[in-house]
Amino acid sequence: MKRFITLFGVLSLLFSLQFVGGGFEAFAAGTEAGDTFIDHASKGLETFWNFTGFANAHYTNFIMIAVGLFFIFLAIKYDYEPLLLVPIGTGVILGNIPFLTGYQIGLYEDGSVLNYLYFGVKQGVYPPLIFLGIGAMTDFSSLISNPKLMILGAAAQVGIFATFLGASAMGFTPQEAGAIGIIGGADGPTAIFLSSKLAPTLMGAIAIAAYSYMALVPVIQPPIMRLIIPKRERLIKMKPPRAVSKTEKIMFPIIGLLLTTFISPSALPLLGMLFFGNLLKESGVTERLADTARNAMINIVTILLGITVGASTQADYFLTTDSLKIFGLGAVSFMVATAGGLIFARLMNLFLKGDNKINPLIGAAGVSAVPDSARVVQHEGLKNDPNNHLLMHAMAPNVSGVIGSAVAAGILLSFLM
Repeated sequence: MKRFITLFGVLSLLFSLQFVGGGFEAFAAGTEAGDTFIDHASKGLETFWNFTGFANAHYTNFIMIAVGLFFIFLAIKYDYEPLLLVPIGTGVILGNIPFLTGYQIGLYEDGSVLNYLYFGVKQGVYPPLIFLGIGAMTDFSSLISNPKLMILGAAAQVGIFATFLGASAMGFTPQEAGAIGIIGGADGPTAIFLSSKLAPTLMGAIAIAAYSYMALVPVIQPPIMRLIIPKRERLIKMKPPRAVSKTEKIMFPIIGLLLTTFISPSALPLLGMLFFGNLLKESGVTERLADTARNAMINIVTILLGITVGASTQADYFLTTDSLKIFGLGAVSFMVATAGGLIFARLMNLFLKGDNKINPLIGAAGVSAVPDSARVVQHEGLKNDPNNHLLMHAMAPNVSGVIGSAVAAGILLSFLM
């Protein structure tokens, strides 16, 4: 054994000496030929530098990376839609790491991994899957028990059409204006679906604006609610919703599917999946499918959607004058939608008597940011009266807002395609 170790050591030493000797000979030969070894080394370092993010960085990349970090900060620090803002914020950072083009790295380069994942956004695949999951987790009981509250979900869609007019006045094409207008519905998947059909070049800005304002619901809506609804009306207590039978819960998605898709066939991918998901939930015989739709599937799609939507904000595509206009119009549309729901709720009370009156605060839930708008209504109601619970009542206009925004998207699509 000792002889074997000694022999192995001698052979290793001879090999090392031969290798080092050969290296010195090559170095010497290179030096005599004009420092080719050093030239090759310097060219290698130069190539390496040209591939780094530092060599390809532009100040706009750092602006967008800061935006991505801000989204992550809002999600973690203030719990603003963390399931959306963390993936989107990370995607913004990924999409703005500087790189040398032509090597299938960026989201907009054919053949890159991000480009393949972005296919689901670009072709409108992800939004219907999100709607399937929403349908499987949504309880429509409050809407079924008090169907007149559906009007509030429709009233809040005024923001969509007001923004459409505003975008047209600012010089956007009718198709682009329609895609921008849907931000007023505060429905990210619907905004992505419509912009993929009408304005693919603006999809990044529209999607980020829609999801940003969805996350900022707790910041934007309360001041508008306090401004429009006087104190005495914020104290109105609504009677408890009636019990809804299993048969009603099963019939609702079937009837809803037929009515809404006959009115707006263009929204079939969204509304069909929404009501299908709800039927899986309420039928009582497909619990495994419903559980997959509202948990594993929607989580996977949310990750892919968030990352790719965030990465689509590549600085050279995203930082434009049009993007700034879209963000401004989005903010206005969301405020108009909130105000529309609140004002219409007050108007409804003029025709309602006694305990049939509604608390106008629930009108703010007509925007389809489910369930955040309903939670904001609940929070505001408790601030004015600790015993006034409005969550179940607010869910009715909230879920009808989801349906309303999808119907509105279908109408715009049928007029503008």
